[in-house]
Amino acid sequence: MISKNLYINIIVRVLLIVFFAVLSGWLIAVQQSLLLVSACISAIPIVTVNLIYFMNMTNRRLSYFFESIQNEDSTLSFPVVAQNKTIMELNQSLNKVNQQIQKLKIDNQQKEQYFQALLEHAATGIVTFNAGGFILHANSAAKKMLGMDVLTHIKQVERVNHKLCQAIQGIKPSEQRLISIQTERGTVQLSLKATSFKTKSDELTILAIQDIKNELDEKELDSWIRLIRVLMHEIMNSIAPITSLSESLYKVYTIDGRPAHPEEVSEKTIETTLRGLNVIKEQGHGLMSFVESYRKLTRLPKPDKKTFRVSDLVDRVRVLYQALENSEKVELSVSLSPIGLELFADENQISLVLINLVKNALQANENNPNGKIRIIAALNQNQRPEICVADNGPGIPENLMEEIFVPFFTTREKGSGIGLSISKQIMRMHGGSLKVRSVPNRETVFCMSF
Repeated sequence: MISKNLYINIIVRVLLIVFFAVLSGWLIAVQQSLLLVSACISAIPIVTVNLIYFMNMTNRRLSYFFESIQNEDSTLSFPVVAQNKTIMELNQSLNKVNQQIQKLKIDNQQKEQYFQALLEHAATGIVTFNAGGFILHANSAAKKMLGMDVLTHIKQVERVNHKLCQAIQGIKPSEQRLISIQTERGTVQLSLKATSFKTKSDELTILAIQDIKNELDEKELDSWIRLIRVLMHEIMNSIAPITSLSESLYKVYTIDGRPAHPEEVSEKTIETTLRGLNVIKEQGHGLMSFVESYRKLTRLPKPDKKTFRVSDLVDRVRVLYQALENSEKVELSVSLSPIGLELFADENQISLVLINLVKNALQANENNPNGKIRIIAALNQNQRPEICVADNGPGIPENLMEEIFVPFFTTREKGSGIGLSISKQIMRMHGGSLKVRSVPNRETVFCMSF
């Protein structure tokens, strides 16, 4: 950017100053005429002033240039024709830099306009606010969901719904919350998810708001359909034999459309009746047991949350595991990081979920001679506690992945089909989740995320 002419001009003037200074000293030493010495000494301040003027002329241009950048004024232009070649080259360089800044500024404005248009057309509501609650940006989707035309501060949401305002103010980075509010459009189910980032002067929070009512309605309807299908299957399996036996016993005690007389009832008939009544009794007990299972599923107690160490929970599960049938055939290992990992939850309920997952893993490996089960407790990528149970059993077929959490659905002959349903409900009551991933014949992992 700095031309050779600038260097040459500065060097020439410095050399002139040095030359006249040395010459003046030499003239004084050899005792030359006082007039000649005075002329040489007078030349030094003249050249010095010229150097200062030249440098100031350059500095003034640089100062104007930097002031225009500081004031975001990119319209400043320096003349490209000048008597001094050095100044002309400096002006050309400053103009080139200014043009580059203008280009970058235009590009940034275009990108900003693009992202703003993108946010405005997004179906998800996006709200950006600082630590003081002042909203820097809110797209049309967010304003529409909240029923507000103008959003400048989070406290304005109080007018829409107090609960929603508290949820937004209390949400933490990487946290997700579901909240239901009443608006002019009726009940709205909102999903809130936050993320944060720091600027030089402030910490900003980006809040994503999504109306998931339709999705929830579809999921709820689908869940009800699957549940009703399973209930009908179980109830029909229990009632069909009772109905069939009742009809058979009715025919035994009916002769030509009239009730049989006592003398017409043989010992064989009585024996057949007793067997049939015994089957009806067993089917009735089975149906009662099924109803009791449903009752347990719908009447889970509220979690009694306390802080406890995960290591104590794992030790408890280890003891329970040793009491399970065939537990000695499948190796159980534990990985805990950090060692002092703690949970704020109902230890008894979480223990119930964990032992159920371990028990399922054990049953999955009943025919696996090299069966292994691992309990892995650690912090996930969002720095939240997570407990996973992994096994190397046959895995879960892809077509059954969505069915395994449906109440009473089971692939085992003697299974109740409510273990995973209760486990998922317990995790939901704790504000967490229970998820599964499986690679058939390699690995199945159930993860409890808090």
